[in-house]
Amino acid sequence: MLTAHHINKSYGIHQILSDISFSVNPGERAGLIGPNGCGKTTLLRILTGEESPDSGLVTLTPSNLRLGYLPQGFDPTPNTTVDQLIQEATGDAAAASLEAELARLAEALARDPDQPELQTRYDQTLSKIAHLSQTNPGAAPVILDSLELSEFGDDHPAAALSGGQKTRLSLALVLLSNPQLLLLDEPTNHLDIVMLEWLEDWLTDFQGAVLIVSHDRAFLERTVTRILDLDPQTHTLREYAGAYTDYLKQVRTEHDKRMGVYRDQVAEIRRMRGDIARTKEQARNVEISTTSRQPGKRRYAKKVAKKAASREKKLQRYLNADERVEKPKAGWQIKLEFDQTAHFGKIVLELNDLIVGYPGYQPLLEGLNMQVQAGQRIALTGANGSGKTTLLRTIAGKLAPQEGGVRLGSSAKLGYMSQEQETLAPDKNAVETIQAVSPFNMTETRSFLHYFLFSDDDPLRPISDLSYGERARLMLAQLVAQGCNFLLLDEPVNHLDIPSRELFEQALSQFQGAVLIVVHDRYFIKRFARELWVVEGKGIVRPI
Repeated sequence: MLTAHHINKSYGIHQILSDISFSVNPGERAGLIGPNGCGKTTLLRILTGEESPDSGLVTLTPSNLRLGYLPQGFDPTPNTTVDQLIQEATGDAAAASLEAELARLAEALARDPDQPELQTRYDQTLSKIAHLSQTNPGAAPVILDSLELSEFGDDHPAAALSGGQKTRLSLALVLLSNPQLLLLDEPTNHLDIVMLEWLEDWLTDFQGAVLIVSHDRAFLERTVTRILDLDPQTHTLREYAGAYTDYLKQVRTEHDKRMGVYRDQVAEIRRMRGDIARTKEQARNVEISTTSRQPGKRRYAKKVAKKAASREKKLQRYLNADERVEKPKAGWQIKLEFDQTAHFGKIVLELNDLIVGYPGYQPLLEGLNMQVQAGQRIALTGANGSGKTTLLRTIAGKLAPQEGGVRLGSSAKLGYMSQEQETLAPDKNAVETIQAVSPFNMTETRSFLHYFLFSDDDPLRPISDLSYGERARLMLAQLVAQGCNFLLLDEPVNHLDIPSRELFEQALSQFQGAVLIVVHDRYFIKRFARELWVVEGKGIVRPI
């Protein structure tokens, strides 16, 4: 259905994709993984025709294949309503928009007929127009109801939706196109566990082909049958059969084998150097223990010295040989080290008859009487829009309680990481952000940020120019620099790639303070959380 032929892409002198070739066949569900910034989204944009490769070709079979693309991030204009977006996807507005796009592409092709990407986009648009006439408008209510979006009125602004609701709406718009091939870029971001499981079931039953970019390991394990691993060092792609755990086993087995060969090589080099040193020492001892009246022994010492020199040359040839194995590098990773937290009392947080919500609206959560103890690791889950983020904002002092109280322990130092990343000032850079919360000078700040993979000129770039993953790493750096002992984390791993999630888990496992984290990554919850809080109705329960 989809084939990429020797795709290459660079931005200036920076190579992004190098000789990328793969196919996605009918019924296949492939997972595309790799660290943030390695080119996954760029590759998807090339596959959809939204961006052109420097060389190479993308082919769809058949050429009028219905392709559904879910981009990362969904930012509707402020005045657009949910109903308008649905109508654009299914009604007359969609037809008019596609016909205008077709006319524009026809004019572009007339001016430059030798552009294959223009022809591809023209064919795709023509296919969408042909398909639109066959679309069943009655499918919209079913899809919206399944994704829990039918509750919104016709005039509900799309920009006012929560992060999870926006993700579900953008997913609904893709599904309404009745695609044969799905390209999904981070479809699980902001989705709660119920919606994650619904999407997993839907993809399992989907008869077409799917290519998924995701850092959710549990989601990959349950949905894909093949892993495409994009290497950030070589910019090449390697395929692995099976789900995520199968991929992980293969990678670790290969790494262990290479490490075994490397260790054998190190041992051989050590043996050769020891042999050379002993031979040299033998020649030197003979020479200093004899006189010129003992020419036989002196000649023997010279022969031994010559043997040592010969072995040195042999060692040098061995070291310079192409067959010599370099030490296998660990995968791309992020180093996070939380400073030792200050000692504090047993109770970190108390909620007393707390009611949370927004002024002028009905409460989202009420009657909350709960405590967080020192060192507790609590995962807070529940449906999108149920009030989890509102609770964290209330605890953090960003939103006043409707009723009741929030009391922090006397020595608790709170660190808050928001879901929407709005705590970062877009006009500032990473250096200014860290220096605002720490006593670091410029050199210390640059060195500190290096641990969070900000190198070269990255620390001086405006935050507005940073990617989702870079902003998430910067927010984590803020918490480290502040030396917090109580962390409120709202979906902190949403925009982190798999290596970064694993290192983040390790860092938090070493963190001595308390953590209350809103998260839907089931793999993360299983490995990190010691207690689970679940929003049910307008309260919070603790499942046994």
